[in-house]
Amino acid sequence: MIGSPFMFVALIVFYVLSCIKILNEYERAVIFRLGRVLDRPKGPGMIIVLWPIDRAVKVSMRLVTMDIPPQDIITRDNVSVKINAVTYYRIVDPIKAIVEIENFHFAILQMAQTTLRSVIGQSDLDDLLAQREKINNILQEILDKQTGPWGIKVAHVEVKDVDLSEELRRAMARQAEAERERRAKVIAAEGEFQAAQKICEAGEMMQKVPVSLQLRYLQTLVEIGGKNNNTTTFFPVPIDLFKIFTEKH
Repeated sequence: MIGSPFMFVALIVFYVLSCIKILNEYERAVIFRLGRVLDRPKGPGMIIVLWPIDRAVKVSMRLVTMDIPPQDIITRDNVSVKINAVTYYRIVDPIKAIVEIENFHFAILQMAQTTLRSVIGQSDLDDLLAQREKINNILQEILDKQTGPWGIKVAHVEVKDVDLSEELRRAMARQAEAERERRAKVIAAEGEFQAAQKICEAGEMMQKVPVSLQLRYLQTLVEIGGKNNNTTTFFPVPIDLFKIFTEKH
């Protein structure tokens, strides 16, 4: 008789302790009471779960990093590439994440793979290599719109690696080399054009002021005479002396 009240109190204490749950700062608990979900999730800290009428489902509110496996995709310009990416998402509504979908992590993974295939399939290889940030934004917007009804926010999607075949790499290397040669020839041609243009301008100036030609001629003699071990002697002759012969002719 003495043991019965003691056992009853012990059972009550054990039941109360079993109903107490401790949640971390980043955790929330979705409570199902007799099969119906409560209006608001509980936590963080200490909560009371009235077993067996209550059932608690823990949900982490932290940012989750999910790796998308490599996908073999054909771009819009018929180039076969292998691409993998990474997705960052977090749960903003724990009740929707538990009630609206059975396994949100698996669902996001499958949706990310299909979205990656769809977006890359509509892009050219040049856009994929040069406009990576634009493609990342498109992927993020599509996934965020699709996961919004589940109470999940897709924060960012990043394409990590674009694996090309060896033949395509060699072809791109040849194309890049040809492009560099083309630019070098264009730059050289532009330099020749500018030099010819400056020479023509200098000739017109010397024609207007003949003494400038004489000064240039004397400057050239100074430069030649200033070289080491130079045994050549130049005698400057005024060009005006030749005008007599040209006029008679």
